[in-house]
Amino acid sequence: MSVSVNGIAHIQLTVNDGQRSLPFWEAFCHFLDMRTLVRNDETVYCIGSRTGVLVRVAPVDKRRRRFDQDSVGLHHFCFRARCREDVDRIHGFLCRQDSVRIVHPPEDGARFAPGYYSLLFEDPDGIRVEVNYVPGKGHFGEAGRLGPGGAGPAHRYGEAGLHDG
Repeated sequence: MSVSVNGIAHIQLTVNDGQRSLPFWEAFCHFLDMRTLVRNDETVYCIGSRTGVLVRVAPVDKRRRRFDQDSVGLHHFCFRARCREDVDRIHGFLCRQDSVRIVHPPEDGARFAPGYYSLLFEDPDGIRVEVNYVPGKGHFGEAGRLGPGGAGPAHRYGEAGLHDG
């Protein structure tokens, strides 16, 4: 027997630069209609929109290097938007932040899923965050790989998207 979970309840991130990262994450979460539950010199924890983001500053003796998405651990995480326009609005918000780097602005990503539309950015410590919108049921829908008559699981995944060759 399996269990169908109800999404991800929260994400906890550890950052090096609390002076830049904590204000960025709090402002970004507020823009995503979340509210601050905990705020102090070392932590900000925002909840709402059916999730939570907790950001804490690393202990001084562990602030050695910038985040490396190719090391063991988190590569990136992705917020799911309700529509394409929300992805565009979030991009507008991010463009007004001095402390983030836009990896790619909103773009079509149909190579990943039918109707996939996303943006990718890095927070002040280089942690990669994506925001995407996928219409309907995505891969479980009519045009999806796991939908009725779909191609099934892909054999490869990368910048070129999902494919079998």
